[in-house]
Amino acid sequence: MASPLNVLMVGTGEYTTGFVGGGASGSDKKVGVVGLSMFDLRRRGKVGKLGMVGVNGTKFPAIREHLNKNITQVYNNLDTSFDSFPADNAKDPESYKAAIDALQPGDAITIFTPDTTHYPIALYAIERKIHVMITKPAVKEVAHHIALLEAAEKHGVYVYIEHHKRYDPAYADAKHRAKNLGDFNYFYSYMSQPKSQLQTFAAWAGIDSDISYYLNSHHVDICDSMVTQLGYVPVKVSASASTGVAVSLGCHEKTEDTITLLVHWQKEDDPTKHATGVYTASWTAPQKAGVHSNQYFHYLAQGGEIRIDQAKRGYDVAEDSAGQLMWYNPFYMKYAPDEDGNFAGQSGYGYVSMEKFVDGCRAVNAGTLTPRDLDNKGLPTLRNTIATTAILEAGRRSLDKNGSEVSIERKDGEWRLV
Repeated sequence: MASPLNVLMVGTGEYTTGFVGGGASGSDKKVGVVGLSMFDLRRRGKVGKLGMVGVNGTKFPAIREHLNKNITQVYNNLDTSFDSFPADNAKDPESYKAAIDALQPGDAITIFTPDTTHYPIALYAIERKIHVMITKPAVKEVAHHIALLEAAEKHGVYVYIEHHKRYDPAYADAKHRAKNLGDFNYFYSYMSQPKSQLQTFAAWAGIDSDISYYLNSHHVDICDSMVTQLGYVPVKVSASASTGVAVSLGCHEKTEDTITLLVHWQKEDDPTKHATGVYTASWTAPQKAGVHSNQYFHYLAQGGEIRIDQAKRGYDVAEDSAGQLMWYNPFYMKYAPDEDGNFAGQSGYGYVSMEKFVDGCRAVNAGTLTPRDLDNKGLPTLRNTIATTAILEAGRRSLDKNGSEVSIERKDGEWRLV
């Protein structure tokens, strides 16, 4: 039987704890995803010791109070204890190093931090034989993606990218159906979040990363997972952006509002067959759109088409406190407790993604699977997400060159942008 996995959560923000700006987030992640999932996986015996590391240790007393109020007291006294780094009276941007040094080979970390920090934190852990989960995007550059892949292979660890949309039941079903629809022809996607998110991400929006890395990464990965099974690879990317709203709200002067990527795909074994992908992402949607994430796509193939709208799922709630009609998504994280008061969201695709990582790490530690076996299952591993990184980086380069086209070359397993 596989032993419980010790996990260090790197990052203390919205997705890990639901704690933003001194209190619960105003989004659909009021109690977070990573922390709640790991606390419940510990209750179920799959996770052992838990730790959390941030930059500002003075936040931890408030975070613990928040978790106790919104998780422990809600879910039948669910244990939310964890070791924390740095100390409660300290601030240290490199505290992740001491926290990782306290782990043992075969332990794991989750990285939910600003995009530019993913690479150094992941590499530091991999070199110490620690399994790694990285939130999307994995990294911002193909060169860094390849370097992490080479390091992971050298040290025999599992690196998993947290592309949870792959486990959305509708999206997963669409991927399966796409296999029988013939050659890929066209893909269009849109994903947005309200302007309030710019307050959450003010420290890095337009400075360290952009809305395409943050939200287009979802549908670029979904499309890639659908069409690589048909033999298609991305070959050219151009990008366009709108500006003005984010800057007017106080964001950095280079912050784009909405970014659209135009990607040319080509069938690898038949270069005469081409397809087009258009991916749009925005964080300047209306404050009262009724959904936290508006998200949909259209897939057209030789033998049929697929349309998915995952914003309004036939479940709406009218509340005086909200002052509007709201569309919630319990298929992502189901926060309502069961009849015994326990957390009951194990079937939510946000939770499923966490459990897939934990199960993979435990299997590798037990010797029943290798990281390459997990690649072969089609999971969103480091190896299976290179194309997404290539497309996102090419899009950023295109924007920086006033929309000029950027080519993606792939030869003998090597990827490069020109």
